[in-house]
Amino acid sequence: MAKDGGGPDWNGLLKWSLAHGDGTTKPRALSEEDKKWFMEAMQANTMDVVKRMKEITQVMKTPDDVLQSQGVTPENIEDMLDELQEHVESIDMANDLHSIGGLDPLLGYLKNSHAGIRAKAAEVVSTIVQNNPKSQQLVMESNGLEPLLTNFSSDASTNSRTKALGAISSLIRHNQPGVAAFRLGNGYAALRDALGSDDARLQRKALHLLQYLLHDNKADRSVATELGLPKLMMHLASSDDSGVREAALGGLLELARDNTSGAGNTLPDQDKLKDVLKSRIEGISTMDADDLSAHREERQLVDSLWKECYNEPSSLREKGLVVLPGEDTPQQTPPDVVGNLFEPPLRAWAASRPPPKEDSESGSGKKDPPLLLGPGPSS
Repeated sequence: MAKDGGGPDWNGLLKWSLAHGDGTTKPRALSEEDKKWFMEAMQANTMDVVKRMKEITQVMKTPDDVLQSQGVTPENIEDMLDELQEHVESIDMANDLHSIGGLDPLLGYLKNSHAGIRAKAAEVVSTIVQNNPKSQQLVMESNGLEPLLTNFSSDASTNSRTKALGAISSLIRHNQPGVAAFRLGNGYAALRDALGSDDARLQRKALHLLQYLLHDNKADRSVATELGLPKLMMHLASSDDSGVREAALGGLLELARDNTSGAGNTLPDQDKLKDVLKSRIEGISTMDADDLSAHREERQLVDSLWKECYNEPSSLREKGLVVLPGEDTPQQTPPDVVGNLFEPPLRAWAASRPPPKEDSESGSGKKDPPLLLGPGPSS
C-alpha cells in the first residue's frame, strides 16, 4: 500500500482512517495486511523525520563561513528552524534531538549574530521544553538557561528578548532547579527591566511569568517587593493595553493574598493602589456592553483585589458589573489569566500549524523551507 516512489501513501491512510473511524459503523478487526501496512507507513514517516532532523543538525553544526560560501542566508536558517520547530512538537522527537546531537548547536544559535536566528532558536527551545521534564533537564544540563537569560536581559532586539523570555517561562515552569537558577542569574532584576520597557508584549510575558513565580514560590515575594515590582505593577494596572492591565492586576492580587507578611507590607502605598483601582472602576463603569463582555476578567480581578485589600466589596459589585446577566457566577478564585499561556503544545504527527507570520525584522514573508544540505563539507 505504499506509493511507487517508496514513500507512505498518506492519502490512502486518510481515506482508510475516515472509512474505518467515521463513527457510523462499529470498529472492525484489522487484517494482518492492514496492520502491517499501517505500521510500515508510520515507521517510514518516523524515519523520515529523524533523517531530516539529522540533516538540520548537520547544518546547525556547519560553520557560518561555510554556509555563506554555499549561499545559505540567515533567512534560510530561520526557515530551517521553523521546520525543526514543527518536528519537535512531538515530545519524542523533542527528546531525541539531544541524542542525535542537535541540542547543543541549537543552543549555540542563541548566541548567533543575527537577531532573527536568536529569536527563532528561542522559539524552538520553548517548544522542546514545554511540559517536558526530560528536555527541561537536558537543556539545564547543557547550560541553556544562561544564553536565554543573557538575551532576555540585554539583547538589542526586543523580539529576541521576548522570545527568550518565552523560552525561560517554559523551561523553569514546574522545574525548581530552573527557578533557583533563574533567581541566581538575576532573573527578577531582568523582569523588573522588562516591566519598565515600552513594549506591551514583553510586559505581558514578564507579568505572566512573575505571577506564576509569586504563586509557586512564596519566599520570593520579599525579593519582588525589595526590587519595587509591586509599584511597577500598580503603574501597569493603568496601561492602555488590556492584557497588560489584567496581568498586572493578577500579580497584585497574588501579592495581596500573602498571609505570611500581610497585604499592607507586601503591597506598599495602599493609597496609590486605591486610586488605581478607583480609576479602573470608573473606566469599567463607562464601558458599553461589548467592552464589558471583553473585559470580564479585568472586572473580576478589580473586585477581588479591592475586597482583598480593603475587606469590602467594590462599587462594581454594587453596580452589578462584576457578573453581567447571562454570565456564570465567578468562583471564589478570580479567573486564571496565566494558565492559558502554558497550555501544552499540540504534539502530534499531523498537527496543523498556522502559516508563519511575516518576520518584522527580516521584512519578508516565509516560504517553504529549502533542503539546505547537499554533500557535507570536507572534514
